[in-house]
Amino acid sequence: MPQTKSAEKQVRVAGRRQIRNKAVRSQVKTRITKAEKLISAGEAEPAKAAVVTAVSSLDKAAVKRVIHPNNAARRKSRLMKKLNKAQAAKPAAK
Repeated sequence: MPQTKSAEKQVRVAGRRQIRNKAVRSQVKTRITKAEKLISAGEAEPAKAAVVTAVSSLDKAAVKRVIHPNNAARRKSRLMKKLNKAQAAKPAAK
């Protein structure tokens, strides 16, 4: 329990930030999941568009400091790696 007025205010502020950040995190996760599903389904063009959207949302979350910039970079890297691997496998299959 907070002991001082400033600590009480910080609890209120943290609660507001938590609600705001939760929406951004949820959107990021949704977009990444959608992109990964399209990649695994082998749909090239929709997957590219979904990856661009996911990368954009990761960048926005990092700029807003909702997630750490290195976290965003790592997740973008993994997503691009999956997309590139799927694209490389597709021409080899033909």
